[in-house]
Amino acid sequence: MIKFIKGNKLIVLSMLSLVVLYLISPSKGDIAVLNAFDNFAAVGMVLPPIFILIGLLDVWVPKEVMVKYMGKKSGALGGLIAVLLGSFGAGPLVVAFPIAALLIRKGARLAYVFLFLGAWTSVKLPIFMFEWVNLGGLFTMVHVATSMTVYVISGFVIEKILSSANQEEIMEKAEKAA
Repeated sequence: MIKFIKGNKLIVLSMLSLVVLYLISPSKGDIAVLNAFDNFAAVGMVLPPIFILIGLLDVWVPKEVMVKYMGKKSGALGGLIAVLLGSFGAGPLVVAFPIAALLIRKGARLAYVFLFLGAWTSVKLPIFMFEWVNLGGLFTMVHVATSMTVYVISGFVIEKILSSANQEEIMEKAEKAA
């Protein structure tokens, strides 16, 4: 039991927070529990197809191909592929992390993985379409251009700031996530 609690501190802390909230304010506790179940259901519906996609990508795309097209020497093409992968994403950002771990394991450059995560958050096709219809084309294009500029710059800056020990640690964690 203690081993389970140590291994799942955030889950246990979240559950305890819900219990405390429910004891303090049952109406707010009800809302929080319903929201938690809604979020679990939303993620639960998106995760299986994502894991299938990850499995197929892991089997069908050899590491050498990933290094060639998204590795350190891939140039702008690696960034373009990262943006395209991120823009076809579906679901919350938490779903993108297993894909990011796979990209790292396959030898993708960290800057492109950060760019992939940035694209997932702001230029996903569903968000892009929603913005275009409801907020207009000009707003959408300005939003996409500014966010992608920030993500490109920050991806390379973060990669530059990370020491080689930090980068190795990230790669080890991605390997363990397999």
